[in-house]
Amino acid sequence: MDPMTKVPAPARRNFLKEALAGVLGFVITVIPGLAGLAVFLDPLKRQGNAGGRLVRVASLGAIPADGTPAKFAVVAEKIDAWNKFSEIPIGAVYLRRAGAGKIVALNVICPHAGCFVTLQKSGKDFLCPCHDSKFDLDGAITSPGSPSPRGLDTMEVEVRQDEVWVRFQSFQRGKKDKVPS
Repeated sequence: MDPMTKVPAPARRNFLKEALAGVLGFVITVIPGLAGLAVFLDPLKRQGNAGGRLVRVASLGAIPADGTPAKFAVVAEKIDAWNKFSEIPIGAVYLRRAGAGKIVALNVICPHAGCFVTLQKSGKDFLCPCHDSKFDLDGAITSPGSPSPRGLDTMEVEVRQDEVWVRFQSFQRGKKDKVPS
C-alpha cells in the first residue's frame, strides 16, 4: 500500500454497528452475571425460619410424671446460608407434664439478656443467674423488679404416639412481645 494513499473516514454505518455490538456485548455479559449473583445469594434469602419447625425432642416416657420440668437438648438439621449441618444441637427446652396429657415447653433462654435459666433445687421455679429473676413452672415472672420484659418463651408442643415434638424457635431478647429472631 502506498503511504500517500488516504484512508477513508469511517462511515456512519460502522459507528452504528460498533455501538450495537457494544450494547449486545454488555447485555450478554450483565444478564448472566446478575443471574449467577442471584443464585449465589439465594441461600441468604431462604435462611430465615420465623415460623419455627417441629423437632422431635424426647419420648413421652422421659418426661417425669410428677410435673417436674426436665431439660432436653433440641437436635436438628441446621442450615446456615451455604452450610448444612446434620443433627446438631440448636437449643434446649424444659418439658413438663401439666395435667392430663398436656406437655408444656419452655425455652431455656431468658428473654432479658439471653442467659440460660436453671431449675432451682426445689423443682418449683426457674432462676436466671444474670439478674436473679425467678419464673414459675409455667414461665411467668415471679420476682418483683425483674428486668425481664416477659416470662419464659413457651413453644407449641405436639405429642405423636410416644414422642414429644416441639415447634422450636428463638425470640428477640429485651422486647415485651415475642418476636421471632
